[in-house]
Amino acid sequence: MIKDMFWNHIKKFDWILLGTALAIVGLGLVSIWSSSSSHFTSSDYSNIYKQVVFLLVSLVAMIGVSFIDSRTIRENPAILMVFYSICVILLIGIFFFAPEIKGIRSWYKIGFVSFDPIEPTKLILILILAKYFSKRHVELYNLKHIIFSGIYVAVPAILIFLHPELGSVAILLMIWLSILFISGIRLRHFLLMILAFIVTLVMGWNIILKDYQKDRLIGFVSPQEDPLGKGWNQNQSKISIGSGGLLGTGIGQGSQTQYGFLPEPHTDFIFSAIAEEMGFLGVFILLGSFMLLYYRILRIALNAKSNFCRLFASGVAVSIFAQMFINIGMNLGILPVIGIPLPLVSYGGSNLLFNFIALGILQNMKMTEA
Repeated sequence: MIKDMFWNHIKKFDWILLGTALAIVGLGLVSIWSSSSSHFTSSDYSNIYKQVVFLLVSLVAMIGVSFIDSRTIRENPAILMVFYSICVILLIGIFFFAPEIKGIRSWYKIGFVSFDPIEPTKLILILILAKYFSKRHVELYNLKHIIFSGIYVAVPAILIFLHPELGSVAILLMIWLSILFISGIRLRHFLLMILAFIVTLVMGWNIILKDYQKDRLIGFVSPQEDPLGKGWNQNQSKISIGSGGLLGTGIGQGSQTQYGFLPEPHTDFIFSAIAEEMGFLGVFILLGSFMLLYYRILRIALNAKSNFCRLFASGVAVSIFAQMFINIGMNLGILPVIGIPLPLVSYGGSNLLFNFIALGILQNMKMTEA
């Protein structure tokens, strides 16, 4: 009986959505395996082994979460506040318990596994904002709802900024602004908020930004001024992309990736590694897969019966798209390097796990609300 219920549940999945996500992960696994077999240093396949384990755990988590009725989450906001509080505590704990890596405290280190509390924070914020505005979308003329929702975002955003992690702060703000826009915020209020952010960034150049963050921005604006220093990463990234051609140099044959010229080919610059070794064809398949993924998520949003489902699905789509856009922009040299992974592709268990948990919630929404 339980077995039949399980398979009947699985059959209701959006298999195109899941299959597309797995295809994207598959491209990432191939690239991570390739960068692990470096010609410059001795081969180390620990990253690919761990990423496969992360994928299996993520799939189990997605299936498990898909059994939780999304209406239970919608009708019990106290559950969301408990998880929100846990995320805030974890973000505070980073200052005391996380190891410092390259001047940044961002992950908890437990044995050989690292845990990034920013990833669950993104998901919980999408759920909280979807819940908040699903009841108040017709009242957005009242500024207090914008302010109250902003407080939910501001608390983790400030903590993440102090780590410091500017890229993740940008993602949280994009999620908030997009859900506000979808909920029906007045255009005047929306433009004023954008203007306020721009003014804050300009004024914060000398007060807020650290030296290495300024170096990244200077390297982005004028990479040729210091090609062996501030501009190295993006210059090598663009060389990798340009050398790929139509079909690429071949898996494990990219000179930039294999000989250590391309920095972080399994995380921040995995897009460049894919472009070099798989060429335009690989990039076309990757971007086409992302477009199909967005279409399936937005399809759930458009067919949703409740505002909560519609806003959550839209928030997930924006979160994944924003990370993809920023990461690829970093690789192409049109955006500064701010340490955002390519979702579902870059090495890392936290990003993979919580993206699949989000997909699990979407699968349940498709079955119960869409």
